[in-house]
Formats: sequence, C-alpha cells, structure tokens
Amino acid sequence: MCMEKISRIITEGQAVLGIELGSTRIKAVLIGPDHSPIASGDHTWENQLVNGVWTYHLKDVWAGIQDAYANLCRDVQEKYQVKLEKLKAFGVSAMMHGYLPFDKEDNQICEFRTWRNTMTEEAAAELTELLSFNIPQRWSIAHLYQAMLKKESHLSRLHHLTTLAGYVHWQLTGEKVLGTGEGSGMFPLDSVSFDYDQKMVDLFDAKIQEKGYPWKLRDLLPKVVNAGQDAGKLTEKGAKLLDPAGVLQPGALAAPPEGDAGTGMVATNSVAARTGNVSAGTSIFAMVVLEKPLSKVYPEIDMVTTPSGKPVAMVHCNNCTNDINAWAGILKGFADAAGLKPTMNDIYTAIFRSAMDGEKDCGGFVNINYLSGETITGLAEGRPMMLRTPEARITFQNFARSLLSGAVVSLKIGMDILEKEQVKIDCLLGHGGYFKTKGTGQNLLAAALKTPVTVMETAGEGGPWGMALLAAYRAFGQGETLEEYLNEKVFGNAAGSTVQPDAQDAEGFEAYTARFIQALPAQKAAAEMK
Repeated sequence: MCMEKISRIITEGQAVLGIELGSTRIKAVLIGPDHSPIASGDHTWENQLVNGVWTYHLKDVWAGIQDAYANLCRDVQEKYQVKLEKLKAFGVSAMMHGYLPFDKEDNQICEFRTWRNTMTEEAAAELTELLSFNIPQRWSIAHLYQAMLKKESHLSRLHHLTTLAGYVHWQLTGEKVLGTGEGSGMFPLDSVSFDYDQKMVDLFDAKIQEKGYPWKLRDLLPKVVNAGQDAGKLTEKGAKLLDPAGVLQPGALAAPPEGDAGTGMVATNSVAARTGNVSAGTSIFAMVVLEKPLSKVYPEIDMVTTPSGKPVAMVHCNNCTNDINAWAGILKGFADAAGLKPTMNDIYTAIFRSAMDGEKDCGGFVNINYLSGETITGLAEGRPMMLRTPEARITFQNFARSLLSGAVVSLKIGMDILEKEQVKIDCLLGHGGYFKTKGTGQNLLAAALKTPVTVMETAGEGGPWGMALLAAYRAFGQGETLEEYLNEKVFGNAAGSTVQPDAQDAEGFEAYTARFIQALPAQKAAAEMK
C-alpha cells in the first residue's frame, strides 16, 4: 500500500494492534485491513529469580507495554506523519501458563509465578492421576494446587486467578476472560463446549473440599471465549494505561487474550488438523493439531487447543536460545577486546553460519543449555554446561553446531513420542529468532525431527503479528471459521521456503542426541550443587 493510503487507514481508525509480552521482549505490531504490518515498537525486559521464583513485577509489565506502544506511535509518526488516535481492534498475548492470584479488592496477593518455574512437581503428579489427564508443572492449576499442598497463607484471600495475558486484557477492558487456547493452559477444556471440563472441575472441587476454602474452582477462573467472539472493548481507563500521553481513544474491539502458543499457530497458519509449528526463542515448543486423541497420557505432552478449540499436542521445553545468547555475548566481548567491534548481528550470523560447517554430530561437543529446569528430561533445576569428550575435534564450527543442536535437542526427545504415536504432520512451520538466519536453524530442525520444515517470509513477525491477526478476525471476520479466514484472507499468497531433512544431518543429530542423553546425569549432579 502507498503511504497516503496507510495514513488514511490509521487516521480513520481502521488499523489493528497486536501486543505480545514475550520472555525477553514486549512487542507491539500495527497492521492494516490487508493484514500486513505497517508499524511496530518494542521493549526489552528480563525475568528475575527472586527467592527461588522466576517472576516479573507488574510495574515492569506496564512500563514495558507503555514503552513498546510509545515506540510504535513514534514509528507511525515518522513513517506516515500522523498520530495514532484510535484503533479498529486490538489483542493481547503473553507467555502462557503461570500463576497470578488476586483478592476481592483486585490486589495481587503473591508474586507472579511464570511458566519457567519447576516447583510444582508434586501437584502436577497428583492432578495428572486424579484427572487422568497430563497436567504440566507450568499450568495455572498446578501452581494453585501446589500452593494448597504448601498451605500458603494467601489462599485464604484468593478471589480470582488469571494468566499474564488475561491480567493485561482485564486491565484494558475490565473483562476477566481468556481465549480458548490460553484457557486450555490453565485447566483442561471440554472439546465440545470449549469450556473447562466440568467432570474434571467436579473432581478437583471434591479433592479440595476438606481444605475448607470459601470458593470453588469456577469461582476463580476467567471465562473462556473462542476466537472471533466478543471479549469487550478498550475502556477509557485501558486507553490511558496503554497510552499515558492521552492520545489514544477508547472503544476498540478486543480479541480474546491468547498465549504465545496460540499466536504462534495463527502466525504460521497452523490451526488445521495435521499442521504444526515450532516456536523457537527463549523457550521452544511444538504445536501439532491432531486428527484423533493420543493412545495414552504422556507427562511430556501437553494437551491444549488452538484459539478455535481444536485439540493440540504440545511439546514444550523451557530452554532454547538462552545459551546461544550467552555465548554470543562472550564472543562479542572477545571481539571488542581485540579491537574488531562487530555488531551482535554479526556475531549471531557467524555462529549460525559456521554451525553448518561443523561435523554432523558436533565432533564430540555437547551443549546442555538448561538455564532453568526441563520437565521433558526430568530435571527440576538447570545448570548450563558445555561438555566435550577427550577426543573431541575442537573447532569453532563444531562448537557453534553444538549450540544450535543443544537448543532443539530436548524438543526432539519430546517429539519422538509423537512419531511413535504415528501422528501425521503434513506441514511443520518454524518461527522465532532461531530461524532468522537462512539455511541454518531450519535445516537443523528438519534433521532433528526428520520432518520438512517451512519458514514463511512473515515468520519474523511472530506472535505479536499472530495476535494482531486474531484481533483482525474479531473485527473483520464475516462468519467464516478461523481456518477459513487465515487461508483465504491472510495466507492465500504467502511466500515461504521448505527444507527437507538431510539424511546425513539426521544421522548426525541422532548421534548427538544419544551423547546428550548420556550427559544428563552430569547435569543432574551439577544442579544438586548449591
């Protein structure tokens, strides 16, 4: 579109906003009616380990959102010489799961416990047995029940519970709701009603009845709203929260808030059966839309849904690119000390491209990138480690390949379960920072999973764009399903590249995986050292 047309779209209030609170970045993306990004803004932040709990302070949530939105407004002003005064629709997405409890006066009553925490092993195991449904440690219900097992004092004041996306949406609209995909990461959903599974709700309430709390589970949980349905509007209070400068007007339609898994599915058009996607950034997870249920409960596999309610098998790993980032910082420091002064982009490009010249099995290097615990491999805590055998070929290329392989090997271990279940995947799409350098991460993941991997030209837009698409569906959908809307109106002419798994790369990755598994006892021993 020409600049004049985009300016008119913005001034007439036809633009749509998507906001996503990721692990290390909060990003706002503005799109037009044709779904193409027209402006963006972001803010960098980081979680904190406070008294053994991975958390973010809510004041940092709002400081980050406001900064990202202000940067987006500056981008609009610089590109189109207009102010962003009103929106057609908006949506909020964030890291899934976690625990954000409030009292009846809407006061936060304990720290926000994020998906990264692995403190709920006892609760998750008990609930999985009770419900005959895998309850991962990250899920909100696991955090709630673990707090009960520990008899935490805040529970006597508990009035409602939500996720980070649900909290931000509530503050902007006044509505305590969650999108279907996000809701499925709080408590299991019924695949017919798209609501919390009532039989499981009853089992949970019966389980905790003797504890004497003045509430039942449904009293605490947000209402579940399917994609495209009414989830409220931007209020006057919400507009001022988002834009303290007071320029933004209230009234924009709100899409149901979603998790980063749901927006990743939307951003890669992976919401139909036999499709899937891999989101690879600070964490890594694969979402595969199923044709039929799995044969049994697997503790490594989360059962969630698409934003439109279709069953999804999710393999989630807490750790992905964090060790790549850490080593990139070290290499940048070395290069600076040597007077070379490369950019961080230069460093990352060198790591990713050199990795493809390394030996297929990484030549004896093993990277265990566990900054935090990893439930896929049964580890409650993480200690990042770079190991090598005595006979390892010590080259930068092998070192680099071990970093990239270490980032996705835990995902492979989980995905091997779906392979044994004979789950059919016609198309697996990758998005996130791991795929930005062409011909590298995409190729390694295809080898690791022995599956073709496609990366679209829009993959770099990621979750914030996916959330904007859900907001556009809320505003412009004309009765069609989400799948139809994405296929016909968004991705009809989308360009991308597909990589087939290379047999030698796949064989080398199998050897690397075997060596990685052999090294896990060393990781466990290291984690026991305080």
